[in-house]
Order: sequence, then C-alpha cells, then structure tokens
Amino acid sequence: MIKIDHLVKNYGANCAVDDISFEVQRGEIVGLLGPNGAGKSTTMNILTGYLSATSGSVSVAGLDVLDNPLEAKKHIGYLPEQPPLYLDMTVEEYLIFNYNLKGCKLNRTKHLEEICDIVKIRDVYKRVIKNLSKGYRQRVGIAQALIGSPEVIIFDEPTVGLDPKQIIEIRNLLRNLGKDHTVILSTHILQEVQAVCDRIVIINKGKIVADELTENITRAVENNRRFQVKICGPQKEVLQMLRSKPGIIYAEVLAQRDGDAYCYTIESEVGVDIRKTLFYTLAEKNWPLVGMEALGMSLEDIFIAIVDQSTSKNRYERRDTRAKTARGRSDVEQQVAKKVVESTGKKQGGEFSALFGNDDESEQ
Repeated sequence: MIKIDHLVKNYGANCAVDDISFEVQRGEIVGLLGPNGAGKSTTMNILTGYLSATSGSVSVAGLDVLDNPLEAKKHIGYLPEQPPLYLDMTVEEYLIFNYNLKGCKLNRTKHLEEICDIVKIRDVYKRVIKNLSKGYRQRVGIAQALIGSPEVIIFDEPTVGLDPKQIIEIRNLLRNLGKDHTVILSTHILQEVQAVCDRIVIINKGKIVADELTENITRAVENNRRFQVKICGPQKEVLQMLRSKPGIIYAEVLAQRDGDAYCYTIESEVGVDIRKTLFYTLAEKNWPLVGMEALGMSLEDIFIAIVDQSTSKNRYERRDTRAKTARGRSDVEQQVAKKVVESTGKKQGGEFSALFGNDDESEQ
C-alpha cells in the first residue's frame, strides 16, 4: 500500500532524511518512532505530498506522490500534530466543508453520520468547535481525515495534550481503524505504540535504525529478568552479596524502606532464573526475603538503547563505581536492542548493523 524507496531530504547542508526505505502493507498499523529532529515529520510530510523529496520516491496505492499528487492524495487521510480546525465553524459545517474540499462522491449525509459514529462525536455535531474540549477537537480532526474513506491514514502525535481517559479512547479508535485502513502513527508515547501498532520503525538522525514487529520486540523484552526485592539485613553487606552473586548483572539499593527491610533493584542475565538460588543464599545468611516483584524491561529501555547506540557508541561509559555496576543493566538492554537492529539489517542488506559494534570495537 505504501512504498518508500531510498528517500532523501536535504535542507541546505542538513540532511533530514538520509536514504530510508520501507514498505507498509494493507491493513497494517505501523508506529514511526524517533527523538525530536529524527526526520519523522519530514518523512510524513513527503508521504502526504506536503513536501518534495531531494531524491528517492514515495508511492501510495501504486501512485507516485510526486508524479500523481492529486490522485495519490485521494488515498490518504492525514491528521497533523495540530489539527487543521476552523474554530468558528460548527462540527457539521467543518465536516461538510472538508467533504466538499475533497470532492467526495459518497452520499454526504450517510457518510458523515458513519464517521461521527466511528469517532463518537455525534453528540457535539451541532456545536461550535472552539467550545469543544481538546479530546473532542482531536476527534473532529480524525473525522476530517476519514472523509472519503481513504485506504491510508496518517496520524502525527494524535494524543498530545489529552488526559488519560481521552488517550485510551483514541487508542481504541486507532485499533478499530486498523481493521479497515492502513495506518501510520508517529508518536513519542511508546506505550501507545506497544498497545496499538503491529510494527515499529525507529528513525534516528534521518536513518532507520530498527524495523521490527511489535510482538517480536515485546518477546525479546520479556526474556530479561528485573526484580525489586525486599530483604531484611545489613544494607551494605546485602548489596555487596547481590552485586557479586553469579547470574546477577545489576543491583542497586532504593531509597524506600519497609520496617527493617531495604528495597533493592536487581537484574539477572538473560535466560537465568535467579529466584531460587537467591532465596537459598539469603536463607543461609539468615537475611529474610520479605518481598519480590518482577519488573521486566520496558519498551522505553529498548528504544533508548537503540537511539543511544546509533548516536554515540561510548554512551554507556561510566565514571564512578556505582554507575559502573549499573552498566550491566545497560549491556542487557543493548543486547536486546542489537538483536532488533541486526534483524533490521538483514532485511535491508545489513546496511544498519554497522551502527552497532560492541564496546570493545568502539574503543579501538
């Protein structure tokens, strides 16, 4: 449905998009991630025909966006970060205006009613837009993107500024839209991508540094073991034991206490279940284990590891002893990130795997 082939966009001497290529299939929901200035919005603006590319090509439904801009745009619904609303119009007037602007041939009354039901704005249909809440304004913006039933829908930060309830409602809406449309979602909220998207594409400094199915990344994350434990015993001795115990790569004491028990965060090596051996060691030392909670590794950890590695190979060097101990945790995140990127490199001829040498290589 969407094909981006060796896309490049330069602003003078600055390269905002640096030779990226990927495809999005019909019915797929893809999350486009990256830090500020990574090239996400530029890519989306080229995809919608708002900007022209320096080189490369973008096609939607088999139509080149540059050669056939009007025909290609008929297949696209777009919600920018700031919804293009006319605040003095009512919702009805605004949607009719967009219907006419797009030259839609569907039955107007029936079509707009269906869209209002999808985005749940029928109860504010006669109200002036400036009097609506931020959540309802966002829904109206989504409604205009759906006019004409485009095959491709592109959302740029659709939940910015919304309250938690509104965010959940918009996420549910995006999931439902993915059943009948191809969706590209640009966002900084990683939980949103994990909850909604089928696939994740991460861009940093204009390059694609990861392209993987969300379920594969989630599975890789779940293979790592991080715990918060409560242990009764002398803090320094307990912490020293945890840091020196085989199978534990990271240990740190937390500020909180529970009576005479201190809380610690620990992380085990990939594939190592530390729980039983830790219990036996604590029993031998007569240090009661009064609590253990599995924390897991978040998608944020993997995202930061991927972006940091592609930005600076020496990101994880530490100066003080405590931070050096924490490096073990970062190493595990790097391992998972490296697996994701190596998978991307295989898909794209290995061109990205060179970004991810190990620490020894980067120090040479």
